[in-house]
Amino acid sequence: MTRYEFLKAAGFSGASLMALLSCVKTDDSYVEALVQNPDGTTGTTSATGTSSGTTTGTTSGSGTTTITGTTTTVAATKADSSVFISTEALSKITPKITIDLKSTTYSKLNTLGGYLVVSNTYVIALSKTGKFIAATVTCSHEPKKRIVYSNEEWYCTDHGARFSLAGKGLNSNGSKGLTIYKTATDGNTLVIY
Repeated sequence: MTRYEFLKAAGFSGASLMALLSCVKTDDSYVEALVQNPDGTTGTTSATGTSSGTTTGTTSGSGTTTITGTTTTVAATKADSSVFISTEALSKITPKITIDLKSTTYSKLNTLGGYLVVSNTYVIALSKTGKFIAATVTCSHEPKKRIVYSNEEWYCTDHGARFSLAGKGLNSNGSKGLTIYKTATDGNTLVIY
């Protein structure tokens, strides 16, 4: 269950839902949850959902059990290189904006699901499938600069307008659609055009 689904199920909507969704930190990306493995051992989950571990069986004076375990992480953190183009081909594109992917300023774009707002004009993300995507930060419902990338869709934190990655409205507030931009990269530089 995603954070969005959980908050909706808990009864949050509108501005309160948006406020809670906008309070996401890098640390909130995943939760190290205690799980019981099919073989009866316990451990922790990783961001990819794989798990392993053992129970140490020690108990402190306060009555809490100490658990140790190992986590296997196999998550990809880079863009899908099959969509890269040559640096020469990239230089022939007339960009709206150019981003140096090696710069720490744009480090969120090196993580699947990471996004950032650039020049208070564009929302740029590395989708969970490893493709760079970009949209306007201005919502079509009301011209407020509140669009973010969340759960493989564009989302307005002001009134809950939802849009597909292609910009199609997914609810009544998103019915006017969203401006989407093309992207291209050679792996080091990303252009939005």
